[in-house]
Amino acid sequence: MIIGILSDTHDHADAMAAGLSALAAAGAAFYVHCGDIGSHRCIDLLAGLKSAFVFGNTDFDRVALARYAELVGVPCYGNFADLDLDGKKIAVTHGDDYRLKQRILAAQEHDYLFQGHTHVRDDQRIGRTRLINPGALHRATAKTVATLDTATECLQFITVSLPQKKG
Repeated sequence: MIIGILSDTHDHADAMAAGLSALAAAGAAFYVHCGDIGSHRCIDLLAGLKSAFVFGNTDFDRVALARYAELVGVPCYGNFADLDLDGKKIAVTHGDDYRLKQRILAAQEHDYLFQGHTHVRDDQRIGRTRLINPGALHRATAKTVATLDTATECLQFITVSLPQKKG
């Protein structure tokens, strides 16, 4: 299975749409948003897709965002998702809760930990857990998303070209 990973859209629906399009073109079958989604507009872009998202530190009205996500059928996992995709255990958090991140890594129960927050792409192994940060679609020099092929463990970072604003 190819998982599309994105983060830190901060209510920039045009950037998120471009990121999702790049992930779809790369064959993503499931989409994971690692927090700071920002708005109903961005949640709408996940509607109808096999997806999940967690909250980030700038997702301020979490009750309203969670209610809206439920209304449109997009799974919202609060601060932490514990997913099982294609036989792989995947933890998802935004990355701003250092203690939570350290507990996940110390437990060594997950194959992968997806996170955002830093706006910098990353790929490192800590014990058995591979920590992956796709980068960001806002406030990053290069706007990036990532795909992970669970069968081959091949990770690919994709630079996203954003549409030019008119005027």
